[in-house]
Amino acid sequence: MRLAGKAAVITGGASGFGRASALRFAREGAALMVADLDGGGAEAVAREIRAAGGRALHQHLDVTNADQVRDAWQRSRSEFGRLDIVFNNAGIPQRITPIDETSEEVFIKLMAVNVRGVFLGCRYAIPILREQGGGVILNTCSTAGIRPRPGLASYAASKGAAIAFTKALALEVAPYNIRAVAICPVAADTPMLPGFIGDRDPDEARAAFVKSIPLGRLNLPEDVANAALFLASDEAAMVTGTAFEVDGGRDV
Repeated sequence: MRLAGKAAVITGGASGFGRASALRFAREGAALMVADLDGGGAEAVAREIRAAGGRALHQHLDVTNADQVRDAWQRSRSEFGRLDIVFNNAGIPQRITPIDETSEEVFIKLMAVNVRGVFLGCRYAIPILREQGGGVILNTCSTAGIRPRPGLASYAASKGAAIAFTKALALEVAPYNIRAVAICPVAADTPMLPGFIGDRDPDEARAAFVKSIPLGRLNLPEDVANAALFLASDEAAMVTGTAFEVDGGRDV
């Protein structure tokens, strides 16, 4: 198994990319902390992993709360005896909105979750990984941070910041045998999709997203989970500091 003997934390683990990645990591031998603002959802995923013979615990977590993040990472290390992989996957969408109609509150919240949440996840992971002699940090970003869409300026800014942060971080922690990678998915069939669509006709909006993707479909959660598994594994030992696109060719 590709992650045998390793322990991972996945934020936003109750649904979408996080849930699929938690289940995939567990099948490959990792012990999991499933963390989410939706504590009940995180508990359900952890229970599903244990029912399949895996090792998992759940954690209610607000990724914008420094004390909660620090304590969760410490709990994971205490419970599993180590922490090898930190997957900062939690994030929020922005409904397509012209910039002059985007409220300051929306902008601040996007930055709090999509940027500060990543910062805190890394901030409290680095000392643990450095002490252990290495590890992997994965940050869910977006194709919006590479090739933005109209009406999503604030969301694109948050994801572009997370990509730049990940690249700089990778250089900083490379001497400690820690890798950092930004995963950049295109739009996906997850619970976040309606958050982008907003009040528009869902079928028309979905068709417009699909039309922009050369491979002709949206991501599935499993597409990102499979990419995350590779990046977290020793097979990706020379992959760091990159924006790893899982986008069906959209960013070409």
